[in-house]
Amino acid sequence: MDPKAVKSDLVLILDFGSQYTHLITRRIRSLSVFSLCISGTSPLSSITSLNPKVVILSGGPHSVHSDDSPSFPNGFVDWALSNGVFVLGICYGLQLIVQRLGGEVKVGEKQEYGRMEIEVEKNCGIFGGKKVGDKQVVWMSHGDEAARLPDGFEVVARSLQGIVAAVEDRNRRFYGLQYHPEVTHSPEGMETLRYFLFNVCGVNAGWKMEDVMDEEIKVINSTVAPDDHVICALSGGVDSTVAATLVHKAIGDRLHCVFVDNGLLRYKERERVMETFERDLHLPVTCVDASNQFLSKLKGVIDPEMKRKIIGKEFICIFDAFAQELEQKLGKKPAFLVQGTLYPDVIESCPPPGSGRTHSHTIKSHHNVGGLPKDMKLKLIEPLKLLFKDEVRLLGKILEVPEPFLKRHPFPGPGLAVRVLGDVTEGNALDILRQVDEIFIQSIKDAGIYDSIWQAFAVFLPIKSVGVQGDQRTHSYVVTLRAVTSQDGMTADWYCFENGFLKEVSQKICNNVRGVNRVTLDITSKPPSTIEWE
Repeated sequence: MDPKAVKSDLVLILDFGSQYTHLITRRIRSLSVFSLCISGTSPLSSITSLNPKVVILSGGPHSVHSDDSPSFPNGFVDWALSNGVFVLGICYGLQLIVQRLGGEVKVGEKQEYGRMEIEVEKNCGIFGGKKVGDKQVVWMSHGDEAARLPDGFEVVARSLQGIVAAVEDRNRRFYGLQYHPEVTHSPEGMETLRYFLFNVCGVNAGWKMEDVMDEEIKVINSTVAPDDHVICALSGGVDSTVAATLVHKAIGDRLHCVFVDNGLLRYKERERVMETFERDLHLPVTCVDASNQFLSKLKGVIDPEMKRKIIGKEFICIFDAFAQELEQKLGKKPAFLVQGTLYPDVIESCPPPGSGRTHSHTIKSHHNVGGLPKDMKLKLIEPLKLLFKDEVRLLGKILEVPEPFLKRHPFPGPGLAVRVLGDVTEGNALDILRQVDEIFIQSIKDAGIYDSIWQAFAVFLPIKSVGVQGDQRTHSYVVTLRAVTSQDGMTADWYCFENGFLKEVSQKICNNVRGVNRVTLDITSKPPSTIEWE
């Protein structure tokens, strides 16, 4: 998707490493405005080439006093002023504006973390919809504070401790919030962002998923020559299926889909997925059984990051082999590989090659991103890489992918390898996990709560505990159940099951799965954890 082709004003986020940065991106897109996130230290040319209407400077873990603290490039301020660009700094972004434009930032005597109350001092600019004296609860996370503002700036809100909470220079179109409006802990944050974008900046909200589909089809047709053939890696999940359907709409029968059984699939996953592809989606799919190949490579591997890299590499080896077979059949070797990589995959696998991102941490290497070999022969087509999960589902609906398929919970490309802690080939861990997971998911469906949960799954723990089953002592494995609610996978909270449901599921698992005598429940949000255990 080419940002320049989007039919709405672009809001560009410069990322300085906050864990909330990509929530800003998502929240703005929910207002039908296209937003994009790039490194805060990107060259000025990278920023100007995107021609944004608004630039938002994100928060971050750094202090502007540190010698190595990141900053926007030289010339940024002059460019913004001369081109009428609106600039909003959030948390660290506010402090960066204050410091770079001639003000002073100092270590705060009263640090503010968590929920705080602020009060509006001036009903203008970013708080034009508020009255002087209005209060609201916001989410703070800062140790430094703006001590002296640059010329032309004024304070428009303070915390109840007297610390600057919002500033603005309307003449130069620079604004700043010391708190995070993008998080749900700031209840009026979305209202503030909406007012700022539409009432202050005059942004045009014209971004629609139909436009994304049309633009992606154009990009695919301009990338793939009329006589080129394309391979698509189908996992059975929503992402790869929507990607395949989109590419198939663009190039038709020159798309060749392959589904790989890597030995890490769920209970009867292979049979169920292949039936869906043939009966409902009418996609031409070849199934490759490579379970022995994957499991032999994973033998003895415990580190989850290493698992992901091994699996990513093996997938590419299989796709290369599949391409060679197609070459013999077609007389022309496929040149491209389609993958259902999403924006969160790229974000959490950062810094991806050539991105220049240096101020946020790699959470995990997505198998589509971190596990790809440098000498890969196939060129990548990733039509969804700037979209979040819920946006992909909306695109799939437009492409007429059956709704039950679109509502499937996400399943990671590395499969059960990241849900078995430790060596996946040791003992019967995979078989135990498949049975437990099947009971858990079917119970959720039977209870009518599947669509209320973003993702649910079971985890195999490589530990044993003492139990009593059939009046006999047992020394069996422990499994964990996890279910979360989320919008896009970037943040998540655990799903609160009824006690009766948990009691019934636990009994089913212990009574029907040999080798398990203890069932636990994961009640951790993201952050601080990730969704998958690993």
